[in-house]
Amino acid sequence: MLDATARPASCFALFAAFTRLALQGFGGVLPVAQRELVDRLHWLTRAQFLEMLALSQVLPGPNVVNLSLMVGQRFFGHRGAFAAMAGMLAAPSLLVLVLAVLAVRWQGVAEVAGALRGMGIVAAGLVVATALKLAAPLARSPLTLAGAAAVVAATFVAIGLLRWPLVAVVLGLGLGAWAAAAWRLHAAARRERGGG
Repeated sequence: MLDATARPASCFALFAAFTRLALQGFGGVLPVAQRELVDRLHWLTRAQFLEMLALSQVLPGPNVVNLSLMVGQRFFGHRGAFAAMAGMLAAPSLLVLVLAVLAVRWQGVAEVAGALRGMGIVAAGLVVATALKLAAPLARSPLTLAGAAAVVAATFVAIGLLRWPLVAVVLGLGLGAWAAAAWRLHAAARRERGGG
């Protein structure tokens, strides 16, 4: 795994990187964010990206906006947070406004509807690919890979099949996973003290 050895040169570099990221992310920016921030720019390690992603998903608001704020804050404080968020939102907002006007005009065309459905399938594939890439750091998690897989499966069942409210699932499973990880870390620390 590559280390995060680089950092953005300026707030403008953050803005430009997140603008590029946002313009590549049709149907979802997270797969592109992982590739750009970890693999290409080396601003974060996979473990750091995974930690920020986990936090961004439990906070209110869009995940990628939360992620951009955290990355920007990490490097340049409030100015960096604003620059990264502006990069994430400015160009896509303008593009969405233009596309909305065009969609109203062309919504009855079958080819347009088919193209949009195809983009949805590609976006789902990108999310799955990102999840598989980010699974490696979970092996070092205090929950273990099996525990993390159990939490993922329980989340899928609760939200995807049982249709439980997201807030209840995040609070219930999130706090449960946190408590289990804390207990395992505490137990490991006790064993270490007892053996040393």
